[in-house]
Amino acid sequence: MLKKQHICAGRVPLILFLCQMISALDVPLDLVQPPTITQQSPKDYIIDPRENIVIQCEAKGKPPPSFSWTRNGTHFDIDKDPLVTMKPGSGTLVINIMSEGKAETYEGVYQCTARNERGAAVSNNIVVRPSRSPLWTKERLEPIILRNGQSLVLPCRPPIGLPPAIIFWMDNSFQRLPQSERVSQGLNGDLYFSNVLPEDTREDYICYARFNHTQTIQQKQPISLKVISVDELNDTIAANLSDTEFYGAKSSKERPPTFLTPEGNESHKEELRGNVLSLECIAEGLPTPIIYWIKEDGTLPVNRTFYRNFKKTLQIIHVSEADSGNYQCIAKNALGAVHHTISVTVKAAPYWIVAPQNLVLSPGENGTLICRANGNPKPRISWLTNGVPVEIALDDPSRKIDGDTIIFSNVQESSSAVYQCNASNKYGYLLANAFVNVLAEPPRILTSANTLYQVIANRPALLDCAFFGSPMPTIEWFKGTKGSALHEDIYILHDNGTLEIPVAQKDSTGTYTCVARNKLGMAKNEVHLEIKDPTRIIKQPEYAVVQRGSKVSFECKVKHDHTLIPTIMWLKDNGELPNDERFSTDKDHLVVSDVKDDDGGTYTCTANTTLDSASASAVLRVVDVPNPPFDLELTNQLDKSVQLTWTPGDDNNSPIKKFIIEYEDAMHEAGLWRHQAEVSGTQTTAQLKLSPYVNYSFRVMAENGIGRSMPSEASEQYLTKAAEPDQNPTAVEGLGTEPDNLVITWKPLNGFQSNGPGLQYKVSWRQKDGDDEWTSVVVANVSKYIVSGTPTFVPYLIKVQALNDVGFAPEPAAVMGHSGEDLPMVAPGNVHVNVVNSTLAEVHWDPVPPKSVRGHLQGYRIYYWKTQSSSKRNRRHIEKKILTFQGSKTHGMLPGLQPYSHYALNVRVVNGKGEGPASTDKGFHTPEGVPSAPSSLKIVNPTLDSLTLEWDPPSHPNGILTEYILKYQPINNTHELGPLVDLKIPANKTRWTLKNLNFSTRYKFYFYAQTSVGSGSQITEEAITTVDEGKKAGILPPDVGAGKVRAVNPRISNVSAAAAETYANISWEYEGPEHVKFYVEYGVAGSKEEWRKEIVNGSRSFFGLKGLMPGTAYKVRVGAEGDSGFVSSEDVFETGPAMASRQVDIATQGWFIGLMCAVALLILILLIVCFIRRNKGGKYPVKEKEDAHADPEIQPMKEDDGTFGEYSDAEDHKPLKKGSRTPSDRTVKKEDSDDSLVDYGEGVNGQFNEDGSFIGQYSGKKEKEPAEGNESSEAPSPVNAMNSFV
Repeated sequence: MLKKQHICAGRVPLILFLCQMISALDVPLDLVQPPTITQQSPKDYIIDPRENIVIQCEAKGKPPPSFSWTRNGTHFDIDKDPLVTMKPGSGTLVINIMSEGKAETYEGVYQCTARNERGAAVSNNIVVRPSRSPLWTKERLEPIILRNGQSLVLPCRPPIGLPPAIIFWMDNSFQRLPQSERVSQGLNGDLYFSNVLPEDTREDYICYARFNHTQTIQQKQPISLKVISVDELNDTIAANLSDTEFYGAKSSKERPPTFLTPEGNESHKEELRGNVLSLECIAEGLPTPIIYWIKEDGTLPVNRTFYRNFKKTLQIIHVSEADSGNYQCIAKNALGAVHHTISVTVKAAPYWIVAPQNLVLSPGENGTLICRANGNPKPRISWLTNGVPVEIALDDPSRKIDGDTIIFSNVQESSSAVYQCNASNKYGYLLANAFVNVLAEPPRILTSANTLYQVIANRPALLDCAFFGSPMPTIEWFKGTKGSALHEDIYILHDNGTLEIPVAQKDSTGTYTCVARNKLGMAKNEVHLEIKDPTRIIKQPEYAVVQRGSKVSFECKVKHDHTLIPTIMWLKDNGELPNDERFSTDKDHLVVSDVKDDDGGTYTCTANTTLDSASASAVLRVVDVPNPPFDLELTNQLDKSVQLTWTPGDDNNSPIKKFIIEYEDAMHEAGLWRHQAEVSGTQTTAQLKLSPYVNYSFRVMAENGIGRSMPSEASEQYLTKAAEPDQNPTAVEGLGTEPDNLVITWKPLNGFQSNGPGLQYKVSWRQKDGDDEWTSVVVANVSKYIVSGTPTFVPYLIKVQALNDVGFAPEPAAVMGHSGEDLPMVAPGNVHVNVVNSTLAEVHWDPVPPKSVRGHLQGYRIYYWKTQSSSKRNRRHIEKKILTFQGSKTHGMLPGLQPYSHYALNVRVVNGKGEGPASTDKGFHTPEGVPSAPSSLKIVNPTLDSLTLEWDPPSHPNGILTEYILKYQPINNTHELGPLVDLKIPANKTRWTLKNLNFSTRYKFYFYAQTSVGSGSQITEEAITTVDEGKKAGILPPDVGAGKVRAVNPRISNVSAAAAETYANISWEYEGPEHVKFYVEYGVAGSKEEWRKEIVNGSRSFFGLKGLMPGTAYKVRVGAEGDSGFVSSEDVFETGPAMASRQVDIATQGWFIGLMCAVALLILILLIVCFIRRNKGGKYPVKEKEDAHADPEIQPMKEDDGTFGEYSDAEDHKPLKKGSRTPSDRTVKKEDSDDSLVDYGEGVNGQFNEDGSFIGQYSGKKEKEPAEGNESSEAPSPVNAMNSFV
């Protein structure tokens, strides 16, 4: 039997009515129905007074409803107010207050009614209020002066706005004031200080109120706060008290916590169900207290509890009645703890349990409306019909009210109405509209006809048949065009008309018909079902463990229905793959390269089609550092030791080797963690040694072979007792900054080392070599003290001892220092110089008396400089060089001297203050040395057998030049060097011409200068003798521009060209700046075409032009690019005639002879036909017929030269054999070369002479003039080169 699945279970008539109601909620809009409110403004509607007021009310119904409004409980006649309009076809009000009027005028409670002949629906009561952002009242704020450590509350007290303002504190620069556990803002907007510090001093504590609705910000007058520190108190006291009293001034005493808010030990908080419960406790104390929260007789709800404002605020979201109870906040510091209990009561505005739903009935049927709500206190339920309380509405005999339920029986069309249910208590109300619509309608099916459903095999198939009718139609399903009603057990029919096939199989495919019937008629609809094969993953990714930095690959192979196209997607931890190029995917694989720690996780391969999906996952485990330890606990707490225990975290597949313990001193160095101890990786307990007067917190890190874990959460704090310092300052020094003072400095103890409050230092000193008593002074926690009136550079004994409020540190050891230094008084004597070689000299001097140094001897300093020779008259600035020799040395070496030069020097003694007087200047002379390389070398005026060398002398001759040495050798085409030739040139020469050289030969030159001492560094250059014009030019000239001296007026000259058949070598001479980029422009001589430009690579003075036309005159010029651009004069050259190429004579080829025979035979046949026709007396216009019916195999003879036209094999189009690479039509395509053979002939196609050679250019026809611009600058086609004849 067909199973009928009801959405609502049970047999009770009331429940059956409910089921009928639920299944007929939506009435088609073309049927008569009461109004339904579809859109309305919120109950509490705060408007912007600067904009028009829009109060929404939209409704549907048949006939379309009309709208009316009430304001403050009375009818609102919009026609009497010109500023109020209602949108057409809508109930929405628009109040135009932007042109005139005020928003406050329209403040009130509005309600919309939508009415038609079937009933009336009403909106909520919409309370319209304009937003307000009032200013702060003017007030005079006195500056606040507090002592360091006191507590403080800065009041905000913002003006009451609508909606309430958002409060925040900033300074004059609109920067938010920093907040912490010590300083924070309360829920009421006040700024709380648990204790003040000197850095809290400022004059611009400003409370701002932001009113979001109007986008305005109001600010309170700035509050000035000054915190007086210990040092400021000491400065104030010092003028009136003794030294002992001065250094004894202390800050505000430490104290246990007390609450700033809330006051007392208990308070009460009431919150509504569904809201956010916010509880706040802010405490003052020194040190700063820490806040903890607990719930008495219960636990704080997981996932709904959050801590804000440094744990001073506890928030519970989505609060319910179960969250009522007592909450306790605890403020704790090292000196004690304080508790406050907040009693929380959760109330509830009304909320729905069962809201009334629209009810559609046919005449004579029964039905029910249920309105059930809950709240705290219990809400009151009241009913209205068409907006009128049922108690005073027209009586309906079909209606019976039973508390939260209305029962209808034997309804008629007149029973149609809209009912309103109102559930209210002191915290709010709920209003719901539900209509009763009495209709007599035959069935109609709302599902689209011929809908196609595609379902995966072995999955449920749901075939929709949405319907409407009154009375409720019955639904039947049929399969196939002639099938009977479905009665098999495999089908389930739902009350909404849907047919469910729980397990669809391949044989479920087909056409299904839905039939709806009631007493008024019948309707049917066909739908179609297709069953597809499921998508399966046949090769799943596998679990992988890899080391960081390696590569891992996951494989995923998919099988799917052939009509569905799957999309493969890879996920990591159910999210998208990271946007990282290390992740790459193809059809079947995911590859992760350079695996990192955070790549570990679950990787899922998902294959999605339009109907189903399949997925498979694998875990990637990356060997990594351990997870941090947790559950830290302090036990055995003693004055100078404590025991710390912890639980290790996951070692991430690498055994833990050790644990590192760190501590934080929250009192002196909050936020700074320092090393405390290390223990073995097998231990979970450590006995720690502690220092006095430290507020300890501990954390633990684990370390394995991969690295160190993140720190654990901090342990609870532990404050040790104060004690006298157990150490004194380090790095004690005594150094004078002036000749008459002694500056005593030291590295002060940090807060951790102070061992107690009131850290100070006792500074003592006396002369080392005298019998004076120790002089002492106690100073605050500083790092320097200056003793004035001391003799110059006298040794002193110095001591610095630490003390605090508990007592003194152990007696410190004395340290020796010196008072201030003064400049030395005596210059070194007996200075003499020993010249070692041309670049090195040794200097000797006698030491000065120790007492004349008047300070710490740092060494001796030599000033030396090169003096002008007598032959040079010009005066230049003398550059002095300095060498310092440390300690008490009495000699030193001067390296890097210039050979063949005069020098002078003096010596001075140096101490910490500076230099003493200079000794008498001492002069000396260095001998000759080898010269530097010649400044430049260039090769000019190359000819067939000579080259001219020009050079500049060395910039540093380092003596008298005796001669120049020139060596040179030829270089052949394989870069092998020939025999080396030596040549000596007089020293007074700067130019030399080499003759009897080989033409077109590259030479390499080596050139250097000599003095009597020896040869200097060489300079090299290469050059080529010019090309013999009788030979083919093909050797590139040298870079003769290298090493040229910069000319005053740059110019390019001597442009020359050595040309071959299709190639020309252009060379030129250049004088001017270095690093110039050249270009070569050329074109056909006499042509009007634009110059063709070629860029020269580098700064070479030669360039090869390729692809020129044989036997053609060209013009050429050379230019320079850049700001200093200039161009040479033009030169003209002519390329050589085309060289004969080696070709096979086409006239001797068999295929050509056969071709010619075939053409002759065809012409002979044609002539015979013409002759026969003529003999018969008929006229046969041969030429016209041939023109009109041309045989594709035969082309007519050309009248102008009597040669045959072109013959083409239309089938094969084979290229010519052996002697030619042109196509059969002897043309070259444009994209292959611009130098088409057509350019050389006069007809459309080129012509051949009897021996097969190309005759277009030399056949006696007029050649194309160069002015026509058909020549190409590109390289000629190889076809041209092979088929051209002289």
